[in-house]
Amino acid sequence: MSDESFDEVFKQESDLINEQLQKEILIAMVGDINAGKSSTLNRLMQKDVAEVGAQPGETKEVKKFYYTDNILFVDTPGLDDIYQEHSNETLKFYNQADVILFFLNAAGTVLSDTELKSLNKIATLNKKIILVLNKIDAADDIPSLVNYVLEHTGFAYPVIPISSKTGEQMEFLQKEILQQLKDVNKDLLLAAHMNDKSSIAKRWILAAGASAATIGAVPIPGADFIPLTTLQVGLMLKLSTLYGKPITKDHAKELIIATIVGNIGKTAFRQIVKVIPGAGMVVAASVAGSMTVALGYAVKYMYEHNMELTPDTLKKVYEMFLKKQK
Repeated sequence: MSDESFDEVFKQESDLINEQLQKEILIAMVGDINAGKSSTLNRLMQKDVAEVGAQPGETKEVKKFYYTDNILFVDTPGLDDIYQEHSNETLKFYNQADVILFFLNAAGTVLSDTELKSLNKIATLNKKIILVLNKIDAADDIPSLVNYVLEHTGFAYPVIPISSKTGEQMEFLQKEILQQLKDVNKDLLLAAHMNDKSSIAKRWILAAGASAATIGAVPIPGADFIPLTTLQVGLMLKLSTLYGKPITKDHAKELIIATIVGNIGKTAFRQIVKVIPGAGMVVAASVAGSMTVALGYAVKYMYEHNMELTPDTLKKVYEMFLKKQK
């Protein structure tokens, strides 16, 4: 790959990330006053974003929590008030929301007639809904409750059982929210402000590895270089944004050259293909996936251990993870 090609790839991936960081996220939360919306928000962001311990009748209006200038969480009134006094403002937020967290109480009457009616009305405006089954620490037979909700909502929405009190299964809620935001290219914006970065980074790395394996399986000599480099540069930039460690174009180029481009694995693959007819697709997929995963884990490891990301140090850590992949 020429310097010009790399520069173009870096600019393309940087522009995509910068564009995403300029967007706005609106997450609406709906549920009864004691459904645990505020405590779930605080758990999710691992920060006291919202007040906890609201008393029945205390929340009389829409509450807005600006996590940053362009990340807004909206706590709507109790279900009984949704379509009365505050209906217009509330419905506006539902219509504009990137994700709607619809809270159900696992320790109470799960999916009451009122809740189901509210859910169906909200769904006419916006179907980007996650059903959050909270307070599983105070309930029994959670799988049955989940199945009940799924069956009575026509399997139309994901149901995530959590405990905002103990933090149980919060990572699954985080994953589902980010997945829905990914569909509108906003997942990185929220992920960069979350404290649980390790699990997010791991999911990105494994996904990139799978994509790299698919690219590496293209049976055209050299056809995988630019797509693979694009994928690997994109992964590196996403990780640098996630951990708040900006990286320049020249630095990224040095790191790629020191690891991916200069790695003997790729050379070995080219030699194997010449000797063993038909081996190309399997070997290429394996090598491309392993190298991409190793690069991701190496960058992640160095960021999490506050190590300086230099070509020499990254190469050593990269090779360590590459051996593990093999």
